[in-house]
Amino acid sequence: MPGIPPNRLTLLRPGVFHPRPARRNVKKLPPLIHLTDAARFPDPEPAVFALPRGSLVILRHYDAANRHLLARRLATLCRARGLRLLIAGDGRLAAAVGADGLHLPEWLARGQISVGYGWRRRRPDWLITAAAHSEAALHHAEAAGADAVLLAPLFPTKSHPGACPLGIVRFARLAHQAHLPVYGLGGIDALAARRLRDSGAVGIAAVSALGDAVPLIL
Repeated sequence: MPGIPPNRLTLLRPGVFHPRPARRNVKKLPPLIHLTDAARFPDPEPAVFALPRGSLVILRHYDAANRHLLARRLATLCRARGLRLLIAGDGRLAAAVGADGLHLPEWLARGQISVGYGWRRRRPDWLITAAAHSEAALHHAEAAGADAVLLAPLFPTKSHPGACPLGIVRFARLAHQAHLPVYGLGGIDALAARRLRDSGAVGIAAVSALGDAVPLIL
């Protein structure tokens, strides 16, 4: 995030979290996922530029009039910075800009034949992630062919102030029961990151909260 020296994000280095046992053909996953937020940060490039090498960026900005151009700019920036890029909800756009894969909002991972399942068959090399807010959604994500799931909201979050957070105990139970790797999303700061270390999470997903965690991370 802006202002965070990449080499000082000690909690986000590979190996700090405790990944689930390796499965066959599981893709290498980053410890940090950054999600863009058009309402709070209309220009995502400064935050993306500050990410440590090896991180993953998910472009949301669903209603942006210039989403195609923004996706191309981010694809170029991510390649130059050693980052991976997923496009949320639009496999055609992901393919057009040469992104590394697709992110599925929870509603797109539902159904007997989801959007994710179709793209998984067409692009087996892609990294596909999915959003989940419940145990049922975790099952949908797995059926959709997701490689990993972003489980939220872990803690109270500014993005969804009315949402009921899972809390660390329920999150850990769901993460350990899940059949695919799980990221913690929602209200993440340095203290939350430390609490996640034994929860079964493979990493952190965040929009901006890590910026407030700099004093604790250093």
